[in-house]
Amino acid sequence: MIITELLEKNAKIYPNDVSLVEINPEQQPDRAVTWREYNLIESTPGEKYRREMTWRDFDIKANRFANLLMTRGIKKGDKVAILMMNCIEWLPIYFGILKTGALAVPMNFRFTADEIKYCLELSEANTLVFGPEFIGRIEQVFDKLKGVKTFFYVGQNTPSFSDNYEKLVSYCSSTAPAVDLNEDDDAAIYFSSGTTGFPKAILHTHKALISSCRTEQNHHSQTRDDVFLCIPPLYHTGAKMHWFGSLLSGSKAVLLRGVKPEWILQTVSAEKVTIVWLLVPWAQDILDAIDRGEVNLEEYRLSQWRLMHVGAQPVPPSLIKRWKSVFPNHDYDTNYGLSESIGPGCVHLGVENIHKVGAIGKAGYLWETKIVAPDGSEVAQGEVGELAVKGPGVMKCYYNNAEATNEILKGEWLHTGDMAKEDEDGFIYLVDRKKDVIISGGENLYPVQIEDFLRAHNSIKDVAVIGLPDERLGEIAAAIIELKPGENVSEDDINEFCTELPRYKRPRKIIFAEVPRNATGKIEKPRLREIYCGKSLVEAQITG
Repeated sequence: MIITELLEKNAKIYPNDVSLVEINPEQQPDRAVTWREYNLIESTPGEKYRREMTWRDFDIKANRFANLLMTRGIKKGDKVAILMMNCIEWLPIYFGILKTGALAVPMNFRFTADEIKYCLELSEANTLVFGPEFIGRIEQVFDKLKGVKTFFYVGQNTPSFSDNYEKLVSYCSSTAPAVDLNEDDDAAIYFSSGTTGFPKAILHTHKALISSCRTEQNHHSQTRDDVFLCIPPLYHTGAKMHWFGSLLSGSKAVLLRGVKPEWILQTVSAEKVTIVWLLVPWAQDILDAIDRGEVNLEEYRLSQWRLMHVGAQPVPPSLIKRWKSVFPNHDYDTNYGLSESIGPGCVHLGVENIHKVGAIGKAGYLWETKIVAPDGSEVAQGEVGELAVKGPGVMKCYYNNAEATNEILKGEWLHTGDMAKEDEDGFIYLVDRKKDVIISGGENLYPVQIEDFLRAHNSIKDVAVIGLPDERLGEIAAAIIELKPGENVSEDDINEFCTELPRYKRPRKIIFAEVPRNATGKIEKPRLREIYCGKSLVEAQITG
């Protein structure tokens, strides 16, 4: 089976059921809106606060876009890039591309003009679908995009160099094109997060996509009655592959275009959401807003919310303890993965293992794991080594980069670059990224461990630990600390708090500043090294 068949199945069995809802809080009227009024809101002409789509309409729109692409000469093996913010058109466009046999190439909405050009060329895309937020960036490099022959624009006021998506698809057939596809065919190219320099192109097959559907539903038990709230960007494997559980179960999903705590809770309340995937900063913001009295939980209908899960980054145990104290009836889960492993799920905690908060879990459904030394041999239980994973979602390769592929793929095993250890019960704990390990006076310091400790401080909102050059020790640990609003904490206060750490693990330098994170919630440590170490991003990439 290939993943487009799941969409067609849902359209046949549940044609009139809602598949997708888009919520755009920026279109909300100024006055307060109760959940009873929520579904009735339509604000400015042409823009809706809430839009929805049935499974039949989803499949029809995908078919029409597939047929439009084929009229422009798109064929099996071609690459079609998507550069759009989350919206209700995003997924039908993605599936339309897959139905032609072409490869979908989702692109990070934070890419600069130069990164857009670089990734289009690296993936060999010949078609680009984009939204209004990206007109300026594309215009900067338009004359240099020699490989891209066709541009489709999703929005109003179409630029002169592009065709209007909505206008053209309305004339196309709603019947699925006859294209022979199988699980081993190439399906999509995703890009690495770029936290270590320019992104790499990650090639996945249809087999990987369908495997992620099965893994996700096995982990989170989605049924037809569930409603999934999707907030992270759809270009990233994390958001889309969690949504694949909704696709497999034929259940509704809600795309929320915003991350304010009140927006999240209002959407959960009004749409009767049962499953929410949060990044660490968003979960923390919700708890902080509750603590400050800015959010009153009694104003929302939340009893149906059954599962909160977190991924994309190490999860501080202190955060989950806070969450469970506020939401004691929620199941909690952690999901670990990489874009190279088709996103989350290759390691999975499981809701039944709340007593192991802090671990990322064990091998996920259909996956295997091992922790290895630099020579590839497995380390003893309790020792730190590099986490390696094997399963049906391992990437085929880094597209057009054999050298980088050979560095990370060892036979069927994907070496993640994450340092980890396994406890006596077989649960895996992340220690840090291999490139982020600080060697200070001959001792290995793992920043994640120091960060987790510091996040337990009641005044700290976020923290990142990096190594700074030191003539005597080689490197010292520096903590960049972002305080919660209104908090007043001194360097001496932090040093006093850290006396509970072993002396060699204590940060030697404290810096109060904002902690930058990318769109998937990962700390941008190369950017911090550029700021505080004087390294360029290229140097940071080389030296880690």
